[in-house]
Amino acid sequence: MRLNQYLARAGFGSRRACEELILEGAVTINGHRLRELATRVGAEDNVLVHGKPVKMPLPLVAILHKPPGYLCTFPDATSERTIYDLLPSGWPRVVYVGRLDKDSEGLLVVTNDGNLAQRLTHPSTKMRKTYIVTLDREFDFGLASKMKKGVSIEEGFARMEDIYRVGPRTLKVVLTQGIKRQIREMFFKFGYEVKRLVRIQIGGLSLDKLPVGQHRVLTQDDVKRYFPVAVAEGRVPRATAPSRARSARATKKTPVKKELPHV
Repeated sequence: MRLNQYLARAGFGSRRACEELILEGAVTINGHRLRELATRVGAEDNVLVHGKPVKMPLPLVAILHKPPGYLCTFPDATSERTIYDLLPSGWPRVVYVGRLDKDSEGLLVVTNDGNLAQRLTHPSTKMRKTYIVTLDREFDFGLASKMKKGVSIEEGFARMEDIYRVGPRTLKVVLTQGIKRQIREMFFKFGYEVKRLVRIQIGGLSLDKLPVGQHRVLTQDDVKRYFPVAVAEGRVPRATAPSRARSARATKKTPVKKELPHV
């Protein structure tokens, strides 16, 4: 891990602020004062800042019910309200996993576990994220197939994994991509304006009855249940993986049933 990232996770401010600590010579590693920003550090290293040992906080994973009007950005980058205004001030530094824009609301995961954050946001994970979308007028559901096939928007080629009708102007949308303002831009492409956008689920984890503006800390058992490593990394657990021969026989003899979309 890069030294500035290590210090940021330990609660010494933003990465930029930590870079300043390094450049001014406030940091020593194993008794050596270092000013190289590319320095890497591991758990076995003895890191001091102004002569005091750096202690890494315990892993923290929580969910937040984000209200509209709050930015997903660090407080030192803006004067507007951010999601960090809704979190306890005594927490270690956490990052948000999967940004929601200012006007959007709903489920947000925050954590100081960099490995988990990277795993959940990596494109190969294809984590399913479910939203309730309210439009400015009744939706022509004949466009759903085009939404699933995909369209080009400013940030790239975007597609919806699933789309369901909830009401005349209300839809349930499932994404596995993480493109900036994807849902709003896709509907705009077809002449619709998104009036309300609420993320209700990430993987198997849902908002449930979490009040708006409140958070809930997940236990390590929760993290393992909702974000298992094997599933999140697209692997089949070794104990249940079929052998090649058995898999080949199953392919030849057993018809494969298509799984219906989960509503």
